[in-house]
Amino acid sequence: MRKFIKLAGILLLLGTMFRPPIVQAEDTKISSEQLERLLNRLEQAEKRIQELEESKSEEKPVTPPPSPSPFREVPPQLERASGGLDDSEEMLINNYTDDSGSPAFETRLSTLEEDWKKFSESEKEKKAKDASKATTMKITGRIHLDGWNFSNSTPGIAAFNNPADPMDPENNLEFRRLRLGFAGDIKDNMLYKLEFDFDDANDPTIKDAYIGWNDLPVFQTLLIGNQKRPLGMDHLNSSRFNWFLERPLVIEAFNQDARRLGIAAYGVSEEETWNWRYGIYELENIANDSGYAGDAGQYSINGRLAGTPWYDETSGGRGYLHIGIADMWAKPDGDPSATASNNNEARFRTRPEARTGSVRWLDTGAIAGADWFNTLGLEAMLTVGSFSVVSEYQVTYVGRGATGPDLTFEGAYVEAGYFLTGEYQPINRRTGTIDRIKPLENFFWVNTCDGETGGGWGAWQVIARYSYLDLSDGNVTGGDERNFTAGLVWWWNSHARMQFNYIHAQIDDRGPIDGYTGGRSDIFGARFSVDF
Repeated sequence: MRKFIKLAGILLLLGTMFRPPIVQAEDTKISSEQLERLLNRLEQAEKRIQELEESKSEEKPVTPPPSPSPFREVPPQLERASGGLDDSEEMLINNYTDDSGSPAFETRLSTLEEDWKKFSESEKEKKAKDASKATTMKITGRIHLDGWNFSNSTPGIAAFNNPADPMDPENNLEFRRLRLGFAGDIKDNMLYKLEFDFDDANDPTIKDAYIGWNDLPVFQTLLIGNQKRPLGMDHLNSSRFNWFLERPLVIEAFNQDARRLGIAAYGVSEEETWNWRYGIYELENIANDSGYAGDAGQYSINGRLAGTPWYDETSGGRGYLHIGIADMWAKPDGDPSATASNNNEARFRTRPEARTGSVRWLDTGAIAGADWFNTLGLEAMLTVGSFSVVSEYQVTYVGRGATGPDLTFEGAYVEAGYFLTGEYQPINRRTGTIDRIKPLENFFWVNTCDGETGGGWGAWQVIARYSYLDLSDGNVTGGDERNFTAGLVWWWNSHARMQFNYIHAQIDDRGPIDGYTGGRSDIFGARFSVDF
């Protein structure tokens, strides 16, 4: 114990020698982060002293402390902790004073407490002022710049890529996303969000566009407007955080573009172990035409229940098991004719996990007579330290009434990722989706003051995925595709990264186009992305 006090005294003396001049409390300016850190350090020190007191009382009875020095009073915390000071210890503590001769420790602590009081009062005042505002606004955005190279494509790929005039897919460099959004609160418990994508400068599209309410009884949160349908974890994940450049085949085929006009409720359990969302949505995608007109009344009812039955609280979520189940029941218009007053939404199609223009290589076409379909989805994700594995399976049943037998389409994927630099994949337990990566060290490269250079590596993650989709059943031959993908994600910091994907695509059982029912292609993709 005496060694501890001596060491503390030496450190205090050193702090006195190099400390800045004492200033009055009203002149002190200190940030909230600095205050938090200092208060935390004081709390930890007091806790340590209490532990030492307890351990000392167990070892032997506490002896009465010696009389304090006639020159200066010993700080009470140190006196209690020591159980008695010798001359050298008392001298060290007593000499720790400010310029006026007062105990410097007490002076600095009083100054700190006064500054904290002022900061707390200003924060309360700011919160009260913000609460009185009618609305608030936060600006968000993201930039995704992609490059794609298609090589070693067989003739069948050219036919699927451009059925009217078979042509190999062209290499391209494009903005995959140029998104700008506004979100905020409306007095008293309302909220809003409006987001547009300018990836096609001639035809911007609506993304999230809704109003809603928080803290509702029963519903918790209720949103009305264009929003994601809860089907497929990978679709609910933000493109800012997903590992691969494009979503898996099955996710895009059964929930194309994800967002629809609807009304939905969002909830979470008290311990955040379980979360759910459910609602009713328009089937037709109004992202480009801003509205729906017609009498068909195409709609879907969607619901999802997800949770983390195992979540390692002690490590801050470096280990967890996520599971979920989702279902969609839909009522489409079964008229596939070009003159129909409504778009037939019983159609399933997708690109090969790469950007190939407007044509999808797998496509069932509008399914004649389809008057209902149901999609069931199962999902699971396991994270143990730097390693994560994710898998989803979805199956869709289509009813055609008297037009023909019912159809079944299905697909799945499994993907794994590992951080070479020690990070892990966080999960947002309130939404059941993956969260932002925070590199242990950001990437940077700068000149140092000694004429050398210094830098950091950022976070490096290796990834792999296998996915398949079967859209051929009965007389509907949309195709069967299996993809093998390997990739690398280089996180420069929490808001910027580079992604690299290599995809080997295999298509079979496709309805004949120019005589071809299958094809193979090797695809390379890269993306630079930032978000704010």
